[in-house]
Amino acid sequence: MSCVHYKFSSKLDYNTVTFDGLHITLAELKRQIMGRERLKATDCDLQITNAQTREEYTDEEVHIPKHSSVIVRRTPIGGVKPAGRTFIVDRSDMAAGSSRPTDSSPSVSLAQLSKTANLAEANASEDDKIRAMMSQSNSEYDPIHYSKKAVGPPPAHYTCYRCGKNGHYIKHCPMQMDKSVEAPKPVRTSKGIPQSFMVKAEPGTKGAMLTSTGEYAIPAIDAEAYVLGK
Repeated sequence: MSCVHYKFSSKLDYNTVTFDGLHITLAELKRQIMGRERLKATDCDLQITNAQTREEYTDEEVHIPKHSSVIVRRTPIGGVKPAGRTFIVDRSDMAAGSSRPTDSSPSVSLAQLSKTANLAEANASEDDKIRAMMSQSNSEYDPIHYSKKAVGPPPAHYTCYRCGKNGHYIKHCPMQMDKSVEAPKPVRTSKGIPQSFMVKAEPGTKGAMLTSTGEYAIPAIDAEAYVLGK
């Protein structure tokens, strides 16, 4: 028993048509495929193409060898027919438009468009208007508008690391001019260290840290090291 493998172009899997002999005619192959797929010859026709060589079989009596693989496409009988709709074009406006005076004024440059408030009425192409609109929307974020100097008082959460007080930046600190005054040391916090590993201590003790409860403590391993010394 011989066979030919076929599949529709919209599917992934192949199906099989069986026959006797070494080959099958195109007309017989179409008839068997339509029978298997439950298609009517009065509704559509089949376009058969070799899956390997991409050769389209057009002669109904051509012999297709056994074990061939073909691609099947459904086509309307007689080809694609026009829809039959008629479009009427009114050329009166086109004729009248030819007599209108054209605007020969030069188009506005992109630099001028970027400063134009009403881009809709500007004498420029749509692409230039879009570029000008994008330039206007990004103008406020141009680096030339950035200020490197701090203006106004610092935010409430800012702390001067020279004197430990709020209300001014470190470069405006009153202790800036007096170098003899030693700045207070920053208080270390015990973030990430469990309370069970800490030993309570007095403020100012070597290695003391401020805990989340507001008390001072030292890691137990550091307290033992301070007692033993080097």
